[in-house]
Amino acid sequence: MEQRINFFEKGQNAMKALYGIGGYLAKSPVEQPLLNLIYFRVSQINGCAYCLDMHSKDLRAKGETEQRLYMLDAWREATAYTARERAALAWAEAVTKITNGNVPDEAYTEVQSQFTDQELIDLTLAITTINTYNRFNIAFRTPAGDYKVGAHSAH
Repeated sequence: MEQRINFFEKGQNAMKALYGIGGYLAKSPVEQPLLNLIYFRVSQINGCAYCLDMHSKDLRAKGETEQRLYMLDAWREATAYTARERAALAWAEAVTKITNGNVPDEAYTEVQSQFTDQELIDLTLAITTINTYNRFNIAFRTPAGDYKVGAHSAH
């Protein structure tokens, strides 16, 4: 596929807004490894090759195991994730795949048991932000495969 628009270059003003959110989330009380795992999972759901390339490389560079990355698509059946991670993954999936205009009460109850209100707000912001990045990359066909670790540290 041929790239439609290089939005990292031509959309710098729009990207500054997203980078601002990334800067905020970098200081969030939600642990960064968990946010990065959420970015990877949401990118799996959305099928964003660029973000999968980026986040898999960044996660591995920061110590995430290959096994946990391989099993992430089947996290419900895997024992490698903590209760907090499971709650965050369920919330990420529910917020990403909103069905019938609703995020299920079960997902909210589970995530609320593991996160403070502020953490839950930040987690939801992280989920909606990676969904935005996924949509930009998919819409403009951002080429995947040559991402260098840390190249978009604000994201």
